[in-house]
Amino acid sequence: MLSVIFAGLFALLIGALMCFMGYRVFLVLLPVWGFFAGLWLGAEGVTLLFGTGFLATTTGWAVGFVLGLILALLSYLFYFLGVAIIAAAAGYALGSGLMLAIGFDPGLISALVGLVVAVVVMVATLALNLQKYIVIILTSFGGANAMILGLMILLGRASLQSVSTARDAIGPMLQDSWFWAVVWLLLTAAGVITQIRSHREYVFDRTQYVIDWG
Repeated sequence: MLSVIFAGLFALLIGALMCFMGYRVFLVLLPVWGFFAGLWLGAEGVTLLFGTGFLATTTGWAVGFVLGLILALLSYLFYFLGVAIIAAAAGYALGSGLMLAIGFDPGLISALVGLVVAVVVMVATLALNLQKYIVIILTSFGGANAMILGLMILLGRASLQSVSTARDAIGPMLQDSWFWAVVWLLLTAAGVITQIRSHREYVFDRTQYVIDWG
Protein backbone atom coordinates (compact mmCIF):
# COMPACT_ATOMS: atom_id res chain seq x y z
CA MET A 1 0.00 0.00 0.00
CA LEU A 2 2.80 2.42 0.89
CA SER A 3 4.57 1.61 -2.37
CA VAL A 4 1.43 2.52 -4.31
CA ILE A 5 1.05 5.83 -2.47
CA PHE A 6 4.74 6.63 -2.90
CA ALA A 7 4.66 5.79 -6.63
CA GLY A 8 1.53 7.88 -7.17
CA LEU A 9 2.90 10.91 -5.32
CA PHE A 10 6.28 10.58 -7.03
CA ALA A 11 4.61 10.53 -10.46
CA LEU A 12 2.53 13.57 -9.52
CA LEU A 13 5.52 15.59 -8.32
CA ILE A 14 7.82 14.66 -11.19
CA GLY A 15 5.00 15.20 -13.66
CA ALA A 16 4.29 18.68 -12.29
CA LEU A 17 8.01 19.54 -12.44
CA MET A 18 8.24 18.41 -16.07
CA CYS A 19 4.95 19.97 -17.12
CA PHE A 20 5.63 23.44 -15.74
CA MET A 21 9.46 23.62 -15.57
CA GLY A 22 10.49 21.00 -18.09
CA TYR A 23 12.49 23.24 -20.39
CA ARG A 24 15.30 23.81 -17.87
CA VAL A 25 15.13 20.25 -16.49
CA PHE A 26 15.37 18.80 -19.98
CA LEU A 27 18.73 20.52 -20.53
CA VAL A 28 20.41 18.71 -17.65
CA LEU A 29 18.74 15.35 -18.26
CA LEU A 30 19.00 15.11 -22.06
CA PRO A 31 21.31 12.03 -22.05
CA VAL A 32 19.01 10.38 -19.50
CA TRP A 33 16.02 10.89 -21.79
CA GLY A 34 18.16 9.53 -24.63
CA PHE A 35 18.83 6.34 -22.66
CA PHE A 36 15.19 5.72 -21.81
CA ALA A 37 14.12 6.54 -25.36
CA GLY A 38 16.61 3.95 -26.65
CA LEU A 39 15.50 1.39 -24.05
CA TRP A 40 11.87 1.83 -25.04
CA LEU A 41 12.53 1.83 -28.79
CA GLY A 42 14.74 -1.26 -28.59
CA ALA A 43 12.22 -3.19 -26.53
CA GLU A 44 9.40 -2.07 -28.82
CA GLY A 45 11.35 -3.28 -31.87
CA VAL A 46 11.92 -6.72 -30.31
CA THR A 47 8.22 -6.91 -29.44
CA LEU A 48 7.19 -6.12 -33.02
CA LEU A 49 9.72 -8.51 -34.58
CA PHE A 50 9.18 -11.54 -32.35
CA GLY A 51 5.68 -10.99 -30.96
CA THR A 52 6.84 -11.20 -27.35
CA GLY A 53 5.60 -9.09 -24.47
CA PHE A 54 7.09 -5.65 -23.93
CA LEU A 55 10.34 -6.11 -21.96
CA ALA A 56 9.22 -9.67 -21.28
CA THR A 57 12.41 -11.34 -22.55
CA THR A 58 16.13 -11.04 -21.96
CA THR A 59 16.54 -10.12 -25.63
CA GLY A 60 14.18 -7.17 -25.24
CA TRP A 61 16.09 -5.90 -22.22
CA ALA A 62 19.49 -6.44 -23.87
CA VAL A 63 18.58 -4.69 -27.13
CA GLY A 64 16.87 -1.86 -25.28
CA PHE A 65 19.80 -1.38 -22.91
CA VAL A 66 22.40 -1.29 -25.70
CA LEU A 67 20.34 1.09 -27.84
CA GLY A 68 19.71 3.20 -24.75
CA LEU A 69 23.44 3.56 -24.11
CA ILE A 70 24.07 4.50 -27.74
CA LEU A 71 21.37 7.17 -27.79
CA ALA A 72 22.49 8.49 -24.40
CA LEU A 73 26.03 8.91 -25.73
CA LEU A 74 24.82 10.60 -28.92
CA SER A 75 22.57 12.89 -26.87
CA TYR A 76 25.54 13.88 -24.73
CA LEU A 77 27.92 14.50 -27.64
CA PHE A 78 25.48 16.15 -30.06
CA TYR A 79 22.88 18.43 -28.50
CA PHE A 80 20.72 18.93 -31.61
CA LEU A 81 20.81 15.22 -32.39
CA GLY A 82 19.78 14.49 -28.81
CA VAL A 83 16.75 16.74 -29.08
CA ALA A 84 15.85 15.16 -32.44
CA ILE A 85 16.11 11.66 -30.95
CA ILE A 86 13.82 12.51 -28.07
CA ALA A 87 11.39 14.27 -30.40
CA ALA A 88 11.27 11.23 -32.69
CA ALA A 89 10.76 8.81 -29.80
CA ALA A 90 7.97 10.95 -28.38
CA GLY A 91 6.38 11.25 -31.82
CA TYR A 92 6.44 7.48 -32.26
CA ALA A 93 4.93 6.93 -28.80
CA LEU A 94 2.20 9.48 -29.50
CA GLY A 95 1.32 8.10 -32.94
CA SER A 96 1.34 4.41 -32.03
CA GLY A 97 -0.28 5.07 -28.65
CA LEU A 98 -3.21 6.91 -30.21
CA MET A 99 -3.69 4.07 -32.72
CA LEU A 100 -3.86 1.56 -29.87
CA ALA A 101 -6.20 3.83 -27.90
CA ILE A 102 -8.75 4.05 -30.74
CA GLY A 103 -8.88 0.28 -31.11
CA PHE A 104 -6.09 -0.87 -33.41
CA ASP A 105 -4.12 -3.91 -32.31
CA PRO A 106 -0.36 -3.67 -31.76
CA GLY A 107 1.38 -4.47 -35.03
CA LEU A 108 2.43 -3.14 -38.39
CA ILE A 109 -0.24 -0.44 -38.84
CA SER A 110 0.30 1.10 -35.40
CA ALA A 111 4.07 0.94 -35.88
CA LEU A 112 3.90 2.61 -39.31
CA VAL A 113 1.73 5.43 -38.00
CA GLY A 114 4.15 5.87 -35.12
CA LEU A 115 7.11 6.01 -37.53
CA VAL A 116 5.40 8.60 -39.73
CA VAL A 117 4.65 10.84 -36.74
CA ALA A 118 8.22 10.32 -35.46
CA VAL A 119 9.76 11.41 -38.78
CA VAL A 120 7.46 14.44 -39.07
CA VAL A 121 8.28 15.62 -35.54
CA MET A 122 12.03 15.03 -35.98
CA VAL A 123 12.21 16.81 -39.35
CA ALA A 124 10.17 19.74 -38.06
CA THR A 125 12.46 20.00 -35.03
CA LEU A 126 15.64 20.19 -37.12
CA ALA A 127 14.47 21.96 -40.28
CA LEU A 128 12.45 24.70 -38.62
CA ASN A 129 14.81 25.27 -35.66
CA LEU A 130 12.01 24.58 -33.23
CA GLN A 131 14.11 22.92 -30.53
CA LYS A 132 12.95 25.22 -27.76
CA TYR A 133 9.25 24.84 -28.48
CA ILE A 134 9.49 21.12 -29.21
CA VAL A 135 11.11 20.63 -25.80
CA ILE A 136 8.43 22.72 -24.10
CA ILE A 137 5.60 20.83 -25.82
CA LEU A 138 7.10 17.38 -25.18
CA THR A 139 7.83 18.05 -21.51
CA SER A 140 4.35 19.50 -21.02
CA PHE A 141 2.74 16.45 -22.68
CA GLY A 142 4.88 14.00 -20.74
CA GLY A 143 4.55 15.83 -17.44
CA ALA A 144 0.77 16.05 -17.74
CA ASN A 145 0.65 12.34 -18.59
CA ALA A 146 2.73 11.47 -15.51
CA MET A 147 0.52 13.62 -13.28
CA ILE A 148 -2.61 11.85 -14.50
CA LEU A 149 -1.06 8.39 -14.14
CA GLY A 150 0.01 9.28 -10.60
CA LEU A 151 -3.50 10.46 -9.77
CA MET A 152 -5.02 7.30 -11.30
CA ILE A 153 -2.70 5.13 -9.18
CA LEU A 154 -3.65 7.01 -6.01
CA LEU A 155 -7.36 6.71 -6.85
CA GLY A 156 -7.07 3.01 -7.65
CA ARG A 157 -8.01 3.54 -11.31
CA ALA A 158 -4.71 2.02 -12.45
CA SER A 159 -2.28 -0.44 -10.87
CA LEU A 160 1.49 -0.23 -10.79
CA GLN A 161 1.66 -3.44 -12.82
CA SER A 162 -0.66 -2.19 -15.57
CA VAL A 163 1.30 1.04 -15.89
CA SER A 164 4.74 -0.60 -15.80
CA THR A 165 3.87 -3.27 -18.37
CA ALA A 166 2.01 -0.97 -20.78
CA ARG A 167 3.73 -0.46 -24.14
CA ASP A 168 3.03 3.26 -24.01
CA ALA A 169 2.20 5.81 -21.32
CA ILE A 170 -0.94 7.01 -23.08
CA GLY A 171 -2.75 3.66 -23.19
CA PRO A 172 -3.62 3.19 -19.48
CA MET A 173 -4.98 6.73 -19.33
CA LEU A 174 -7.21 6.55 -22.41
CA GLN A 175 -8.39 3.00 -21.71
CA ASP A 176 -9.85 4.08 -18.38
CA SER A 177 -11.87 7.08 -19.59
CA TRP A 178 -11.81 9.81 -22.21
CA PHE A 179 -12.25 12.22 -19.29
CA TRP A 180 -8.54 11.78 -18.57
CA ALA A 181 -7.75 12.75 -22.15
CA VAL A 182 -9.54 16.07 -21.66
CA VAL A 183 -7.69 16.69 -18.38
CA TRP A 184 -4.43 15.70 -20.11
CA LEU A 185 -4.92 18.27 -22.87
CA LEU A 186 -5.87 21.00 -20.40
CA LEU A 187 -2.81 20.33 -18.23
CA THR A 188 -0.61 20.23 -21.32
CA ALA A 189 -1.94 23.59 -22.52
CA ALA A 190 -1.37 25.09 -19.07
CA GLY A 191 2.17 23.71 -19.04
CA VAL A 192 3.00 25.06 -22.50
CA ILE A 193 1.68 28.54 -21.68
CA THR A 194 3.49 28.62 -18.33
CA GLN A 195 6.81 27.48 -19.79
CA ILE A 196 6.71 29.88 -22.73
CA ARG A 197 6.04 32.79 -20.39
CA SER A 198 8.65 31.84 -17.79
CA HIS A 199 11.35 30.83 -20.30
CA ARG A 200 10.86 33.64 -22.79
CA GLU A 201 14.35 35.02 -22.16
CA TYR A 202 16.05 31.68 -21.47
CA VAL A 203 17.98 30.19 -24.39
CA PHE A 204 18.60 26.44 -24.57
CA ASP A 205 21.88 26.45 -26.47
CA ARG A 206 24.93 24.25 -26.98
CA THR A 207 27.22 26.40 -24.83
CA GLN A 208 24.96 26.21 -21.78
CA TYR A 209 24.47 22.49 -22.41
CA VAL A 210 28.21 21.83 -22.23
CA ILE A 211 28.63 24.00 -19.13
CA ASP A 212 25.84 22.20 -17.28
CA TRP A 213 27.33 18.79 -18.07
CA GLY A 214 30.90 19.87 -17.32
